Order: sequence, then C-alpha cells, then structure tokens
Amino acid sequence: MYKTTGDVIRVDPAIDALIAKDAKIEILAEGYQWTEGPLWIEDGQYLLFSEIPSNSIYKWTEEKGAELYIRPSGYTGAVERSGEPGSNGLILDAQNRLVMCQHGDRRMARMASALSKPTSSFETIVDTWEGKRFNSPNDAIYDSEGNLYFTDPPYGLVGNVNDPEKEIAFQGVYRYGANGQLSLQVKGMTRPNGLALSPDERILYVANSDPKQAIWNAYDVDEQGDLSNERLFYDVTGQPGKGLPDGMKIDPQGNIWATAAGGVWVFSPAGKVLGRIDTGEATSNCAFNKDYSILYMTCDDYVMRIKLK
Repeated sequence: MYKTTGDVIRVDPAIDALIAKDAKIEILAEGYQWTEGPLWIEDGQYLLFSEIPSNSIYKWTEEKGAELYIRPSGYTGAVERSGEPGSNGLILDAQNRLVMCQHGDRRMARMASALSKPTSSFETIVDTWEGKRFNSPNDAIYDSEGNLYFTDPPYGLVGNVNDPEKEIAFQGVYRYGANGQLSLQVKGMTRPNGLALSPDERILYVANSDPKQAIWNAYDVDEQGDLSNERLFYDVTGQPGKGLPDGMKIDPQGNIWATAAGGVWVFSPAGKVLGRIDTGEATSNCAFNKDYSILYMTCDDYVMRIKLK
C-alpha cells in the first residue's frame, strides 16, 4: 500500500526481538519542508506532526492520509517572519490536552480547545526565565508527577544563536514543576534538543544537536525532579549520514530509540548499540503508538513508520 525505503542495520542480535527481519520502512506522507514532533493519539487512531516552516500541525490517518490540523501552530504574531516559526515537539498532558513547543512565540503552550475540535487558540504554560524570553522551546516531556521538562535551543529564532532578539545567553534544559515553579536544570549543553525519561523516571536523556559535539547525555533525577550527575551516554560526532542527535523515545524495557545521522539508533539501557533504522533522510523525531507495535518517524520532508515486534 505504501512506498518503502531505507533499511534496518542490525548490529546486535537483540534487535531481532524488537524489529522483525522482514520489517519495512513505509512512507506515509511526503512533500513537506521539515517535519517534527510526531504524536500518536489513541482516541481517534491518528498521528499528529509539526511542519515547522509552514507554521502548521498535520493529522494523518490510515483512511485519509495527511490533512491540515491547525495553522498557525507555533507563531501567532501579525508580522510575517522567516525561519522555523511553527510548533516543534508535541505531547499530551494529564488532562489529554495538546501541549506544544512553540518556536515563533517562544513558549511552552497548550491548545485551548479539545483534540477533536482543534483551533489555533493557545494558553501560555511558561514563556520566560528570570524575566527573559526563552529562545525557542524544542522538545518536552511530562513525568508522572506532572513536572514538565523541556529544552530551549535557538533554532526557532530567525538569526539562530546570533539573533539580536535572543535574551538568554545560553541554551538550557528546564523543569516547570507541577507547583508552577520554573527551574533551570542544565545550561552547559550547546544545542539541547530531544529528551526522554527512563521507564522508572530516574534517568533523563538529552540529545545535543551540535555537529561539533553530537552526543546524548544522561542525568540522574532525584525525588524532587532535579537533575544531577551529568554523564555521556553516547557520542556520534562525525557519524556519516544526514542529521544530528534530535528527538527520542524510550520503550517499556528501557531501550532508547534516538534520531541522529544514520536514522533512528536503538540502544539498550546500558548504552549498547543494537541497530539503526536507516531512513536515508535526516530523521528529526519518532513516536510509538500505544502498544509499541509501530514506530512513527518524521524524516525531513517525509513521515514514515516501521512495524515492531
């Protein structure tokens, strides 16, 4: 039914328990500029994804394919702007509301309407640190206590890291607590990007999308939700292929599925490379469906999937 592409690179036999040997990478939608933020919505059986340059979120279903969900999605200003203004990472909160990292509006926000009746009406969750506007929130995750972790690189600014409107001198990782308190957790990464929590929520992994330091770091998470013990998880600096460490997800067994040059890397919890899903494109992010039987991937101007075991 769908065109196929790419290949699964099997490094360790353990990958066969996750991805069948005859699994194919299917192209579900194409013709975009840069896709991001895939999010599976179980109630309705559809995938949402951001299309950042066009300031849009699209909805994909098996029946209808991809169609516009909302526009604008990340920049609501009246003055037209270039660059990457749209939403990036998409997640759901505990009330099943759509929460997005808004590049253009430089904030974490939620859609004010129900998922089934989408509108471009947004409520600010948090948009400043010590009175200074964020750069452009990129990816986010909630823990089970309702604490919101998010990264803040400069990619949504028109001038990137040298934009004159950049107000924060560094690129941070933040925690917006369920109590409404914002705290800076990491400020030493040059381009913090995707992030994910281990199943027991005791480790937070953060990607750094810097070609000079293309790495994933790991951090311990204490009982208050604060991060400590920064350490290198894996380094792909100089890895051939399109893309850099970007979005990631973790399955219930603790395996890390992380995008970078070469597609989606699959790591064991101990950091052993099990294999790669080589899409042939710069792969920005990925998302599981509810029962972890499918991995959806946003790949440059495509949306793809691969069926899992």
